[in-house]
Amino acid sequence: MSSFKIGKYPERLVNLIGERKNVAIVLNALDYKEESRKKFLLSETEMFSKLGFKVTELDLRKYFCKKKEELENILRFQGLVWVTGGNTFLLRRAMKQSGFDEVITKILKEDTIVYGGFSAGCVVLHKNLRGLEITDDPFILAEGYDSEIEWSGLGLLEFAIVVHYNSDHSESRESDKEIEFYKKNNILFEPLRDGEVIVVDGVKEEILK
Repeated sequence: MSSFKIGKYPERLVNLIGERKNVAIVLNALDYKEESRKKFLLSETEMFSKLGFKVTELDLRKYFCKKKEELENILRFQGLVWVTGGNTFLLRRAMKQSGFDEVITKILKEDTIVYGGFSAGCVVLHKNLRGLEITDDPFILAEGYDSEIEWSGLGLLEFAIVVHYNSDHSESRESDKEIEFYKKNNILFEPLRDGEVIVVDGVKEEILK
């Protein structure tokens, strides 16, 4: 998990993935910003292609109509699912409406895929999204999305991640406010500067500065 883009340690991600060189990129956090979506699809595809991976886009909107089994079949062919930044609440809606949240949790327990991502793609892993409304508008929607706000995260991390901390990023100041919220509410958190990453391999967790 990274604060922004792949971070300073791409070799660690490559080593985690191993021999299965297929990467599925999820950009649904940017479904409300079409130009940014196109830009990130191009940049992330180029980045992973240079690392020797075969890249495809995984648009979760295609699985909103109860196609969870089809989504699971696709994910089982991937070595990595890479989830980009954008609006965390929109991303969470996409994960819920497609069944991605249930499918990825199931496959990760089997240890047959790597989940990676940055910004919204990593903060969504905590069990609770409360506090993220400081930086992300929970009411942002795109065509086909349910209006109800989903406040629960995927529950794959016991701590919240604060991205863009003390970084040259437009949301860096808001990250300080997130930290204040977590401290006030006794929520475990880990701040990440842009470039820093968190690697989880089984029960082992590393923070690479």
